[in-house]
Amino acid sequence: MRHDPTARALVIAMPEVFPWVRHLISDEVRSFTLELVEALSDAAELDVDATTQEVIAGWRATARIKADPAHYAQACEATSGDFGPVDVSV
Repeated sequence: MRHDPTARALVIAMPEVFPWVRHLISDEVRSFTLELVEALSDAAELDVDATTQEVIAGWRATARIKADPAHYAQACEATSGDFGPVDVSV
């Protein structure tokens, strides 16, 4: 996948399958595609599909934050300390 010239076609098709990728930069779309292919390979070979769901949820959350300039600016600010448990809703 990393060196396959046909991988470009997969990256180009990602916005049709995952419309929210339009909020990611091109390097992020390529990274998401690579991670997703690796997770799908694990699902096929090892019968472990939880990773696939985690990859999609993580990148979707990134796109969601980047889609809102105010949230994105807040996410880019430096933080310190422990903010407690995180509510993860997909």
